[in-house]
Amino acid sequence: MSVRPSEDAKAILAQALAIDPAAETDRIVTALRQQLRGIRKRGLVLGLSGGIDSSVSVALAARAAGPQNVLCLFMPENDSDPESLRLGRLVADTFGVEAIVEDIGPALRAMGCYERRDAFFRELVPEYGEGWASKIVIANALESEGYNISSLVVQDPKGKRTKTRMPLPVYLGVVAATNMKQRTRKQIEYYHADRLNFAVLGTPNRLEYDQGFFVKNGDGAADVKPIAHLYKTQVYALAAYLGVPEEILNRPPTTDTYSLAQTQEEFYFSLPYDRMDICLCGLNKGMAAEVVGQAAGLDASQVERVWADIAAKRKATRYLHLRPQLVDEVEEVGT
Repeated sequence: MSVRPSEDAKAILAQALAIDPAAETDRIVTALRQQLRGIRKRGLVLGLSGGIDSSVSVALAARAAGPQNVLCLFMPENDSDPESLRLGRLVADTFGVEAIVEDIGPALRAMGCYERRDAFFRELVPEYGEGWASKIVIANALESEGYNISSLVVQDPKGKRTKTRMPLPVYLGVVAATNMKQRTRKQIEYYHADRLNFAVLGTPNRLEYDQGFFVKNGDGAADVKPIAHLYKTQVYALAAYLGVPEEILNRPPTTDTYSLAQTQEEFYFSLPYDRMDICLCGLNKGMAAEVVGQAAGLDASQVERVWADIAAKRKATRYLHLRPQLVDEVEEVGT
């Protein structure tokens, strides 16, 4: 059960997550400029989804490289929410950067992304096909013990929804197919980066980076990642300071990967981002579960479950952060 948040505990965690947006912006912009000089690139390319992280990243990129040296890419596909494109255009216009549309749907269809995914869906729902919609959800870490269990939610053409637990081979097959989306987007980003002599900017925040919420050689691939040290709460603070449009600030974070609307906590995280930030920050700073729970509106046992889930994800996704493994170091090249 939840507990009423203590004002003292909330103040402690609020202070731990507090940043000076102006100073932090200057620090990131300075770092980006130094990084671009270090890798001899003259600008930045990034995928713009209409979400808070990519929107803040656009604003930072424009300050660091100049709006004329930033290229944003809209990369919709068959399952994308049209609202993402509209909001992405709003962000690009706000910060005065060039933006182009690269529809990756035809490429994904040609590679068999949708066909392969749907074949795994049909192992659980044989009638799944044209006119159906779907998403994957996980069990709530506060209510379950041990491993996260994934379930498939499908909606038939008449609007009826059903939920089915996914065996591991089906889950892995669906994820393998849908990961083509992130990897195809990254291929397009590097095409434009290469032709312009720009660097590719990655947009993960600290919560996503810490918990492995990215695809290796997909959205995890980038030359610079300027907000990976910032908790999501801090990203929102920067967004307000940088003038990110109000619609973006008020939009719930989504995955925009499946055809049914899906929140990030449905798909991956234990809690909404603000409470996840409190739990992750408290864990990182060695705070007591009781104090963190008071700030997050949870009891100590619930915090311990969230921490166990964080630890499990860190362990399971550690390989995502690793560079290719060599038999021996090649000293002349370095790391």
